[in-house]
Amino acid sequence: MNANIAMQQYRQNHVQGGVEGASPHRLVQMLMEGALEKILAAKGFMGNKDIAKKGEQISWAISIIDSLRSCLNVEVGGDFARNLSNLYDYMEQRLLEANIKNDPALLDEVGKLMLQIKSGWDAIPNEFHNTTSEI
Repeated sequence: MNANIAMQQYRQNHVQGGVEGASPHRLVQMLMEGALEKILAAKGFMGNKDIAKKGEQISWAISIIDSLRSCLNVEVGGDFARNLSNLYDYMEQRLLEANIKNDPALLDEVGKLMLQIKSGWDAIPNEFHNTTSEI
């Protein structure tokens, strides 16, 4: 068995197992972690001039950010949810621009924004984890 295939199967099983038992709070964390991983991978492929794989990773990151946006509830989260939705839009636009311009600085910008959002999410106290699946 090819080592890459084995690693993909391991990751798929690991993620599936993590998703099944995860709280809504943890699921959002996993999405954020996935977006960060895809952005980092895209930067690596960009550096190696592997255009196809770079584009694939950026596309995945955009899809993940879109999934994060779908978790938002403007009725519950009000201005905070609207602002976060706008930030997700901005991040997606910057990722598209990074792909077109082949600009790693734009990937870094989006990665930093995602880290800031994730650090805020990670700081939510445990007693609120069951109530934070929608903002």
